[in-house]
Amino acid sequence: MIFFLLHLLVQALLIVHVIRTGRNTMWIWAIGLLPAAGPLAYIVVELLPDLFRSRGARRASSRMQRLLDPDKELREASAAVEVSGNVDARRRLADQLFQRGEFERAIEVCTQGLRGVFEHDPTLLLGLARAQFAAGQFSQARDALARLRRHNTGLESPEVGLLYARCLQAAGDLAEAQKEYAAIAPGYPGAEARLRYAQLLKQIGKSQEAQSLLHDLLQAAKVAPPHYRRAQAEWLRLAERELG
Repeated sequence: MIFFLLHLLVQALLIVHVIRTGRNTMWIWAIGLLPAAGPLAYIVVELLPDLFRSRGARRASSRMQRLLDPDKELREASAAVEVSGNVDARRRLADQLFQRGEFERAIEVCTQGLRGVFEHDPTLLLGLARAQFAAGQFSQARDALARLRRHNTGLESPEVGLLYARCLQAAGDLAEAQKEYAAIAPGYPGAEARLRYAQLLKQIGKSQEAQSLLHDLLQAAKVAPPHYRRAQAEWLRLAERELG
């Protein structure tokens, strides 16, 4: 009985907190109708980040929010496009659609923004190319990146170079893909470009060069800072598999 009364008191206090702090009133229903999960979710999502302001608490809050309302960020991004239609709003919406695997819709969002003064906007062109590549439209993605490079001299990012090389490889233009990988792999911030370059070298029959590149990649990782090895763990595992 005491536990039951304490539980009711906690629910009541949390509901009062929702009202006084102007939180979303959906929390009232969650706390009242989900006696265990509702209060716990409210504490994790709303209270802990305010109390600790830590990166871990923010990550936990973000995960819980996605579980409770997985479409929230998509709705907000869609609304932002309706209201402003600016480049940043379209980028956010395209990212949300891309993460959901809705590549055709992401392509449409980016394409509709490439008009007027934003006809050659690098952010939208990169988003378009990413979605086209994921949709298997390799030639179109290559053309979008070529257009980005042509009209935005000096603004190219490592991501653009790597994706361009992957487009060439996927489209079967292996000689040009090799040139592109050779240019970007040495200075790419991470292991992905060198791993993919080694995979291409193996594909075109240059296995010895590929093995040497993979060996150097893994040797460099051994003396790299721990945070680098953690961040690049996926690519380093693939490199070990390719080398083995």
